[in-house]
Amino acid sequence: MMRLLAVATLALCAAMPAHAAEGKRIEIKGELIDTWCYFSGVMGGPESVVGTAHHTCAMWCAAGGIPVGLLAEDGEVYMVLKLAGDDESNGGDTFLTMNNDTIVAEGMHYARDGINYLVVSEVIANEGIPNHTHEDFGVTPGNTIPDSVVDKVLEDG
Repeated sequence: MMRLLAVATLALCAAMPAHAAEGKRIEIKGELIDTWCYFSGVMGGPESVVGTAHHTCAMWCAAGGIPVGLLAEDGEVYMVLKLAGDDESNGGDTFLTMNNDTIVAEGMHYARDGINYLVVSEVIANEGIPNHTHEDFGVTPGNTIPDSVVDKVLEDG
């Protein structure tokens, strides 16, 4: 019975059309970001999870396996599946040394189910972290501190 089920499954899979996503070679400029904090809003709005104010958190998230994204100049986010020079997919030390850097990259863009994916073949330029947001948000963005904590600090003077 199991053998018959296995044969039927293989036959069914062979009959299904393959739906490979079409890739397109692009050159793109943007900031490497922490996708969890960017999309979840857990650390505040999108403007508070970029640049220097979010650099340490982004490094911890990348080290913990959170997918790294590239926030393009036009506001589109691309999930980075592989970065040039990194043998592991979506992780590794390369991301840790470049998180929140603004880069110009060349690679293959894939889009599927409304999500942009990027396989970077070459980092053409790396501008470092030009988005210095500490002046605006401090080391920890103020909007991430619960109101109850702020009220307590104000009461205690």
